[in-house]
Amino acid sequence: MALRMRQSLASFEEEFRERIEEERVRAERQFHHAAQRTRKRTIEKRKKRSSVRFWLLATSLVITAIVVTIAMFETLYLLLG
Repeated sequence: MALRMRQSLASFEEEFRERIEEERVRAERQFHHAAQRTRKRTIEKRKKRSSVRFWLLATSLVITAIVVTIAMFETLYLLLG
């Protein structure tokens, strides 16, 4: 009886160790997966922001060129007219 009890206790302890190890591995995998998702989201946000900034810059350059051209021709018209 005592030998059987020791064997079942040993197997119970072994199962417990295996479960602890499995949970540790699973938690570590979840942590790395969450970190990877966070990095991916950060990269997407940065890319979106830089795209918006580019279009704002391009639009402001075009508008500036148009305003300067109009002002230049109006000034030329006033000087020659």
